[in-house]
Amino acid sequence: MGDIASYMRAPLAAAALVLVAGCETPGVVNAPGTPTSYQDVGTAGLGGGVGIESQDIVSMTDEIMRDMLTNRKLAAADTTPRVILDSRFFKNQSSQRINKELIVSRLRIGLQNASKGRMLFVGREFAEMIEQERALKRDGKVDVGTTGMTKATAGADYRLAGSINTLDARNAQSGLVERYNQIVFEMIDLEYGTVIWSGLYEFKKIGQDGVMYR
Repeated sequence: MGDIASYMRAPLAAAALVLVAGCETPGVVNAPGTPTSYQDVGTAGLGGGVGIESQDIVSMTDEIMRDMLTNRKLAAADTTPRVILDSRFFKNQSSQRINKELIVSRLRIGLQNASKGRMLFVGREFAEMIEQERALKRDGKVDVGTTGMTKATAGADYRLAGSINTLDARNAQSGLVERYNQIVFEMIDLEYGTVIWSGLYEFKKIGQDGVMYR
């Protein structure tokens, strides 16, 4: 009985060897993939293109933050101003797909840390969450917390607006693409409608158009 079983398994083993051999490509070694490594976000990476990249966001937000902190109305007013700094009115009008939160969030966090209380940020994007908690307190379903209750939530004095803009040119012979990137930041007075501060960050890159930004 054992000889019969061995006889039946032999063709199956041979077929498996043929199948494996047929899947291999002569002369090709299946080497492991390139290991993941950390890169400095403030430096250009190997996959760089002509669009806005991590090093541009770092340089841009650092420069804009320093400029905003020199504005008297924003960082040296007698009464601490309330500011909304989100991406709602920060428009992407460029030829590049980009998550605007990468720029706005880094700018807001940098300003909050560097201003040391000279600017107060209003989280208007969290209005729904705040109203739900306020309703629970006023209905007596939860206590009032440790800071007490207010008649209304905080109104803001200023709000960020701005735009991301690009101008592209392509050399048909070389395939090179030149892109001028212009990022505009403005702080708007929410009572008068005036622009109390403006900032501009611009740069130009040239290279092969082989990078897809997501």
